[in-house]
Amino acid sequence: RDAFAVAAERVRAGTLSRDDAHHLFDDLFRQATPVPDRSLNGFLAALARATSSTACITDGPALALALFNRVCREEAGPQVAVPTVCTYNILMDCCCRARRPVLGLALFGCILRTGLKIEQITANTLLKCLCYAKRTDEAVNVLLHRMSELGCVPNAISYSIVLKGLCEDSMSQRALDLLQMMAKEGGGCSPDVVAYSTVIHGFFKEGETGKACNLFHEMMQQGVEPDVWTYNSVVDALCKARAMDKAELVLRQMVADGAQPNAVTYTCMINGYATSGRLKEAAKMFREMKSRGLIPNIFTCNSLMTCLCKHGRSKEAAEFFYSMTAKGHKPDIVSYRILLHGYATEGCFPDMIDVFNSMENNGIAADCHVFNILIDAYAKRGMMDEAMLISSKMQERRVNPDIVTYSSIIAGLSRLGRLTEAMEKFNQMIALGVQPDKVVYHALIRGFCIDGDLAKAKQLVSEMMNRGIPRPNISFFSSLIKSLCQEGRVMDAHDIFDLVIDMGERPDDILFNSLIDGYCLVRKMDKALKVLDVMESVGVEPDVITYNTLVNGYCRNGRIDDGLTLFREMPRKRIKPDTISYCVIMDGLFRSGRTVSGREMFHEMIESGTTVSISTYNIILGGLCRNNCADEAIALFQKLGSLNVKFSIAIVNTMINAMYRVGRREEAKELFAGISASGLVPNESTYGVMIMNLLKDGAVEDANNVFSSMDKSGIVPSSRLLNDIIRMLLEKGEIAKAGNYLSKVDGKSISLEASTTSLMLSLFSREGKYREDMKLLPAKYQFFDGFC
Repeated sequence: RDAFAVAAERVRAGTLSRDDAHHLFDDLFRQATPVPDRSLNGFLAALARATSSTACITDGPALALALFNRVCREEAGPQVAVPTVCTYNILMDCCCRARRPVLGLALFGCILRTGLKIEQITANTLLKCLCYAKRTDEAVNVLLHRMSELGCVPNAISYSIVLKGLCEDSMSQRALDLLQMMAKEGGGCSPDVVAYSTVIHGFFKEGETGKACNLFHEMMQQGVEPDVWTYNSVVDALCKARAMDKAELVLRQMVADGAQPNAVTYTCMINGYATSGRLKEAAKMFREMKSRGLIPNIFTCNSLMTCLCKHGRSKEAAEFFYSMTAKGHKPDIVSYRILLHGYATEGCFPDMIDVFNSMENNGIAADCHVFNILIDAYAKRGMMDEAMLISSKMQERRVNPDIVTYSSIIAGLSRLGRLTEAMEKFNQMIALGVQPDKVVYHALIRGFCIDGDLAKAKQLVSEMMNRGIPRPNISFFSSLIKSLCQEGRVMDAHDIFDLVIDMGERPDDILFNSLIDGYCLVRKMDKALKVLDVMESVGVEPDVITYNTLVNGYCRNGRIDDGLTLFREMPRKRIKPDTISYCVIMDGLFRSGRTVSGREMFHEMIESGTTVSISTYNIILGGLCRNNCADEAIALFQKLGSLNVKFSIAIVNTMINAMYRVGRREEAKELFAGISASGLVPNESTYGVMIMNLLKDGAVEDANNVFSSMDKSGIVPSSRLLNDIIRMLLEKGEIAKAGNYLSKVDGKSISLEASTTSLMLSLFSREGKYREDMKLLPAKYQFFDGFC
């Protein structure tokens, strides 16, 4: 056995290094015995198939070309036989594998010049070189015309190569035309499963899902059975399009047709369900995959972890992560990023840091993306000292911060008003060559606007424009003004409004409406009207939102007549009142005790054809109950119910309370009992209304049972509700029962209100009515004895 045959075996075994290959050729040039072309070709072919996964040789095709080049350059002469067409075929294939198709075409020219006979494999490799060189038009021409001139007949492989080339160049329609030509000509070159699968995959890549599915069905009608690769292509595309029901049908059809799903199939399905937020189905697919004896890969596991984290179930994701590790799956850096991001989103910072430490202990170095997750998590929660500590660790590990790192830090500092530090980081990033983007500038401009330093904000706007970054648009300033107005800082908001005009921007209706709403919130209606005048003077037409805001402002400030005047002005301004307009004015009328006018407005709304919403019914029924018209409200509620009007739980709560108020207790209990049957879910207010009314009636046990039902349903009682219950029980002398509820007060999420504490002090004082019953209270409340 010659040295080249042994070397070829070593290549396949992964034990031959690049240096060994060159030493072999050094020996070749020194020896006297010629090397047969078959031995050389076998060795070159082995190198051609050596991939990056091979232990010693990372790029076999490129090495094969380099060695052959040595043969040609050093003129080995009689030591190496003249290259045959087989040699050239191997080398052309190496050119394709090494992504050097132009060199492959040059080698084909050598074949022509030497007069060697063109073989079928030579022609197919030529097609491959042309396609890799993005010369698909020439490839089609060679396939359909030139191959016959070269003495070759195109076969299924020839067509598949060109079909793949067309699809990779986003010319799937031309590929389909070629496929149909194959089918029409028939013979020994009819389209096979590879040809169909290639074009189907091409259409999916181009987003032509309909064409891909049609071709898939046509393929089966032609009697060509799809293989696993075909099915996987269809399943993957449908999953990416979030068409999970269709993907599930294809999977079931695949199993029925005897094509066994593999790990790729299930990974596509799991990832599809995961990205669609359908955790239950993703978990089911994962179990089905394992039941078939298929081993999930790291991508499959990461998809499931991502889905769990998106659903706020990072703890479960962590359990899955550690079980995956225990079973021999080595998590990659993506796995750690998913878990870190999940914990970061949920604010579980100790767990987040534990995962970070575990990652480094397992030999996976944190990259910039990982550090950015940690920094952003702390920055968004205002924990800037912790964020800066992570930033320092990042520098210690010699990981360079990027634009995302600086964006998170600068935004976090700006939100906290630490603008000097924010600017220091801004200057630092520029000095390090990291160019600021729109996000960074927006964070700083917003920070300086909120801080009141509009001159600096304006300077930053000019600076970002000089850098070619578009200045903040009107939406940015509208959001800023709205935020300030909600905080009651209307004058600051107005200053920013002036800044927008000073910058040469034309305020839009949203910006004006935000400022008007701000003045309405601080009860400065005259200034709100002045903004309206400015709005009209600059040619911005007030819309229905403008008037709804002003009418609501008047109503909330008790100026219902002014609100009505403005409401009546709307049609004259060619602004048709909408559902919100009527709801605002009706709510104002009912709150001011003008029940008749409220009813009349409701009838006007119906006659105008305006849509009546659930909120409308809530306002009408609540308004009637508030104005001692509970019987009328109950009658309307029952009438609407008979018309199959769907109510919200808020309306039901209002009606239960109204029924108790007028002594219609049994109806109230029936309404409460039928909530679930009507498709609604009781909330804390529902249970609170029932409990307080039952306690008022002295039905303490029934009230306790309702509270237990609330507890079982997973609803956590608010501090306010517990205080109401405790006070009611104490006033009724139910000291032991009150003690049971007092034991639920933890001083954190639930604490005693001042009125509850005051009542307890008066009841358990020396002259108090229930001093002797103090021992019935939980031990931690015995301290009242000391005060008394």
